[in-house]
Amino acid sequence: MTSPMDPGSVDRADAMPTAEQEANAEKPARSWRFWGIIVSMQLISMLTALDTSAVSTAMPSILEDVGSSDGWMWIANAYFLTMTAFQPLFGQAANVFGRRSMTLLATFLFAVGSAVCGSAPSLGALIAGRAIQGAGGGAISILIEINVADLVPLRERPQFISIVLLVYTVAVCVGPVVGGALAQHASWRWVFYINLPICAVALVVLFIFLRTRYNKDTVGNSLKRVDLGGNALLVASVVAVLIALTWGGTEYPWSSFRTLVPLILGLAGVGAFLWIESTTLIPEPTMPLRLFSNRTSLGAFGIASLHAMLTNFITYFLPIYFQGVLDTGATRSGVDLLPLPFVTMPFAILSGFCTTKFGLYRPSFFVGMAFLAIFFGLLTRITKTTSTAYWAGIECIAAAGLGMMVPTTWPAVQAPLEEVDQAISTAAWGFVRSFGGVWGVAIPAAIFNSRVNQLVSVIADPAVRKQLMNGGAYSLTSIGGGTAAQGWTAEQQSQISTIYVESLKRCWQVGIGFSLLGFLISFVIKDIPLRDQLDTEFGLEAHGGEKAKLQEPKTVPVPNSVEQKVDQSGTASDNV
Repeated sequence: MTSPMDPGSVDRADAMPTAEQEANAEKPARSWRFWGIIVSMQLISMLTALDTSAVSTAMPSILEDVGSSDGWMWIANAYFLTMTAFQPLFGQAANVFGRRSMTLLATFLFAVGSAVCGSAPSLGALIAGRAIQGAGGGAISILIEINVADLVPLRERPQFISIVLLVYTVAVCVGPVVGGALAQHASWRWVFYINLPICAVALVVLFIFLRTRYNKDTVGNSLKRVDLGGNALLVASVVAVLIALTWGGTEYPWSSFRTLVPLILGLAGVGAFLWIESTTLIPEPTMPLRLFSNRTSLGAFGIASLHAMLTNFITYFLPIYFQGVLDTGATRSGVDLLPLPFVTMPFAILSGFCTTKFGLYRPSFFVGMAFLAIFFGLLTRITKTTSTAYWAGIECIAAAGLGMMVPTTWPAVQAPLEEVDQAISTAAWGFVRSFGGVWGVAIPAAIFNSRVNQLVSVIADPAVRKQLMNGGAYSLTSIGGGTAAQGWTAEQQSQISTIYVESLKRCWQVGIGFSLLGFLISFVIKDIPLRDQLDTEFGLEAHGGEKAKLQEPKTVPVPNSVEQKVDQSGTASDNV
């Protein structure tokens, strides 16, 4: 938004409405179309949550049927690969082609991928289906935020995202039960087929309710606005990095050229992409560097990446403790992990409503990262004889820390930016989260595998040593087999349990470091006042009187850049 005042004399406090003005501001009416869109966002969020959590439980049945014990990595990683790579493209395309068409396309892609997975005759077909699902699922995850941002002002977004995530969390909780039941009593294929009726209902609801405005143009002119070259480079770079992270320490050693070459090329490609985005070669860049040009947005991107990293760290490696040390199966391991989603959601909802009420997001970063540091510190003390009350209790500490940051990193990124950048900043936020989440599995996996290789010499049987080395211990528990089902002697079982405990302890120590890094980054971030008026060229199409009630922006004079350079009173600059 362009300020009608002279930028040199504008102070942020002058630009924002006072607390009294905010309290007296007329709240827009919420029509049936508004709530119809919120329900449709809940439906498509349920799709991705149910699929991700159900597939992990059904993995042993899937691998048994397709005849590959090594394919579990690609069944999981194909999804995350395309999810990460295509998010920036969908974010920009939502600006060019409109939110409605991209949301419908993303849901359709997810349905197609589910159908391909369910009918897959081979491992290759299943992996292809997961890749299609990932493209749709990644787009869905950012389009939910983009659509919500078109409906409500920045200050109200945390609470409405929390409402959407309520359904997401329920799906995460029931997903393992549904996946296990379908795999055991019907077929693992129904884990994917069950998505189809949900997709059908979601598409109908989206088609009816999600009618939003955008600047229509010819297909040719619209395609010229899309950064196809930049997106192609980013996709190729992300694919190379994720292939290296998938192979490293399992298929090939980290020192192997087969791991190092794609990793180095991929990271160099990401660097080249960011450089190209900063030049005038791209008229409308996918990820313009102005998104990272102030300390609050930059810090919030860092917190978002660490939050995703630590979320995956916990959800992927606590089951290794349950299955590798406590000798539980995949289904019981999923039950043991339930304190995480059950406690995360109440804290996310509370944090979202508090952020909307008080307009502050920074405290959630300090408290959340402190909770995670405490959680990882307490994890270093767990062994095979640790009580259920102990590890369940510290799971709740982690869930509280993760939950309170769920709805706050997104508004923190957007608070210093202009509203016109909300779609591409949301896409960048989604990409940073997804990319960070990948490292949340790769880094602890590399540490765990390395530590196992160091400790495995205590086992006398060479066959057992070989089974555990070079990623074997990680793979053994990642596919839901556990250690008790391997037929090892009691002595071997005790030695292996100790190896798992000590290897995981090193991982938990690294988790402390990342949590403290997030705590330090929180000092960089400022609590920029959140805009409480909606000003967007998108939003609902006029329908009767709804445009006047929902979409008519109330102009609030805000400078082009919220975090201004020094004004006449000498306020310090926040620009990077």
